[in-house]
Amino acid sequence: MLGVARTCTEQELKSAYRKLALQFHPDRNPNNPDAEDKFKEVSEAYTILADSEKRAVYDRFGHSGLGGGGQGGGFDASGFQDLSDIFGEFFGFGDAFGGGGGGRRRSRVQRGADLREDLSLEFEQAFFGTETKVAVRRHEACEECRGAGAAHGKGPTTCKSCAGRGQVRYQQGFFSIARTCPACQGTGSVITDPCPKCKGEGRVLRQRTVDAKVPAGVEDGTRIRFSGAGEVGQFGGPAGDLYVVLHVKEHPFFIREGNDLHCVVPISVTQAAMGAEIRVPTMEGEHLLKVPEGTQPGTAFRVKHKGVPVLNGHGRGDLYVQVRVQIPSKLSKRQKELLQELETTAKVDNQPLLRSLLDKMKDILGG
Repeated sequence: MLGVARTCTEQELKSAYRKLALQFHPDRNPNNPDAEDKFKEVSEAYTILADSEKRAVYDRFGHSGLGGGGQGGGFDASGFQDLSDIFGEFFGFGDAFGGGGGGRRRSRVQRGADLREDLSLEFEQAFFGTETKVAVRRHEACEECRGAGAAHGKGPTTCKSCAGRGQVRYQQGFFSIARTCPACQGTGSVITDPCPKCKGEGRVLRQRTVDAKVPAGVEDGTRIRFSGAGEVGQFGGPAGDLYVVLHVKEHPFFIREGNDLHCVVPISVTQAAMGAEIRVPTMEGEHLLKVPEGTQPGTAFRVKHKGVPVLNGHGRGDLYVQVRVQIPSKLSKRQKELLQELETTAKVDNQPLLRSLLDKMKDILGG
């Protein structure tokens, strides 16, 4: 009946049955009584071969050895739980055959939903960390009924639609189909006298302010989780979590890359050529930076441990200071004479960097 070999595996047996059961399923053949008979036959065949003891008897004595008497033995519905497992495994039919012990009731207690709030921070707040407040609109337990949902002195009663089972069954031809009870949503009980304040929900909507501690080193897009600060669960269930997403504003001077900071500072031609000590800004005040003589435009200097603190860790990033040599846009006659004199004296062999600098200046100044 199933078209499988005597040596077939369990998986091959399941696959063959599934194919034929779908082909002859009464719901797919509503006006074909022969299909229903065929479905019973292949289902009976599977229940026999899927049982190791029955399969051994069948292999030795055939169908008569099982007491079936050929086609006159009737259909053994005790194997429906196995058939339900097959359909549930492949298609999620679950209790379509009435097996599995009648299903489970859902608990009325449900965990509360998680919430998200967005928080805008100044660059300095993200760098140093801050303590702020976040406004949250959330459901909280009803004070009148203490989250039960029922009026004072009352409680849930057994659902009459499903008799407290949480499921109702519908007869569809040959099968009994189990579905979640629409009256109690699978809980098995209903509130007949709801709390007047929360209308039976057990929760009310309120506006709250949550204290939020933002650690140093957070960046744009960082998400901070506040456990239990979300919506309270229904009927006494645990509260969800609150997720605060941070949006950090840009700094007018510093650019952040990871835990490092980058900035650009101007220096004069004289400072670049002769060297100098300049004061550069950091997030915590000024820092004295030594610029060596012969510094070229665009050179970047690394200042250790002046970057962003490592979030939830130790140490800090670095600060990278790029120098930009400012070329005078207008020169007096005397200044031009001095530059010309400098160019003449720069012909000494031990000053190649200075000549290179003067050549660049001439190109920029157009002469």
